[in-house]
Amino acid sequence: MMLKTRRYRFLLLVSLFVWFNAAGAIAAEGNSRWLVSPELLKHAKLETVWQTDLLLEQGESLKDLHILGNRIYALSNRNYIVSLDRKKGNVIFERSFAPVGIRIVGLELYNDELFSAFGSELVEVNPEFGTESKTRRLEFAVVCPPARNKSYFYLSGTDGRMHTLRAEDKVQIFEVAADNGSMITSIIADENFVIFGTESGNVVSITDDAPRQLWQFDAAGGIAGAIVRDGESLFFASKDTNVYRIDMQTGDFIWKYQTEAMLDRAPRVGERLVYQHVRYKGLTAIDRESGKLMWRVQGGVDLLTEAAEKAYVIAKGRLVVMDNKRSRQLYSVNFAGVSKYTASMSDSKIYIANEAGRIACLKPVE
Repeated sequence: MMLKTRRYRFLLLVSLFVWFNAAGAIAAEGNSRWLVSPELLKHAKLETVWQTDLLLEQGESLKDLHILGNRIYALSNRNYIVSLDRKKGNVIFERSFAPVGIRIVGLELYNDELFSAFGSELVEVNPEFGTESKTRRLEFAVVCPPARNKSYFYLSGTDGRMHTLRAEDKVQIFEVAADNGSMITSIIADENFVIFGTESGNVVSITDDAPRQLWQFDAAGGIAGAIVRDGESLFFASKDTNVYRIDMQTGDFIWKYQTEAMLDRAPRVGERLVYQHVRYKGLTAIDRESGKLMWRVQGGVDLLTEAAEKAYVIAKGRLVVMDNKRSRQLYSVNFAGVSKYTASMSDSKIYIANEAGRIACLKPVE
């Protein structure tokens, strides 16, 4: 199934670069045009870098935000995608990405190629123009975000196997499965090895070009969400209630932290802390080196970003700012208008939105 660019659709841009010496004029105009008002942001020592309004069709809403390289990708519930410049908020391209109602499995970037899977198709898109460069129909449905390196694509199928396709022509080179046949739910690709996690709790490393196992680590419960690579370590959450850190090269155990509930998503790995959402408890911060609890935000949902020893946590209807050095809350701000977000671990900025398609980039002000 070929994807086609939707034409004659217009995007309303309101890219607002905020100069706070004009704060009086802003106050006079009212704050209805802001996702979060400048007055509220001052309490959290934040300011708006840019704000963009997407013009969505009737019945359409913003579903997800993704950060890949220097772009923000906004995906609607009708699988329409808009690519925005991360620094300025202006539109790079917009297009229909997949048929309405079809689940898009991952949105990934490798060098200068954007790739994704939906249904039984692998799609490659030029990130500068939004043009589709290659599409490959597969003999299986894809169940987790695909991964790739210079030579190969790696895709987990509903048949319980990881299929390896040569990047240049999409010819299958080999396939591999876990010894227990459990579904593969997460894949990380390096130029020399591939690591995958399973719903039974196995984390397996193999060579990148053949099904030769390098090591295997077994958790007591299924891997929840993606395995996160940071430096020479792997971090992941398990349905056995633990967050794990293991060595990426050897699979050796480093530490685990036991939470108070079954986990259902991957951790966020920061400079000094690892952040894990725990259902019915909130967001837990774990010391990256020791694996010990540092603090918890009751009702916390996720980490938005880190900056200057602070963690910016989104909770239900509010933003909570934590002091990572002293393990205490600094302040909180009303975020009732925010319903969508994406975590940024690289530029200390906050990217938030609402379902109506208003997207904002915030930055800390010290």
